[in-house]
Amino acid sequence: MGTIILALGLVLIFEGFLFVIAPDRVEDLLEHFRQMPVEARRLVGLIALTVGLALISMALALA
Repeated sequence: MGTIILALGLVLIFEGFLFVIAPDRVEDLLEHFRQMPVEARRLVGLIALTVGLALISMALALA
C-alpha cells in the first residue's frame, strides 16, 4: 500500500510541476490530444502504461 501512495505522490508532484512551469504548454498539449483520433490516444496510453510498468519493475528489482 505504501508503494501505491508513493507512486500517486510522485505523479502529483510531476503533474503539478508541469502546471507550475508551463501551464500554456499543458493546454497546447491537451488540445493536441483532443485533435488526435481515439485509436492514437489509446496507443499513447498503452505506451505510457508499458513504460510505467517497466520503470516500476526496474525500481523494485533495484530495491
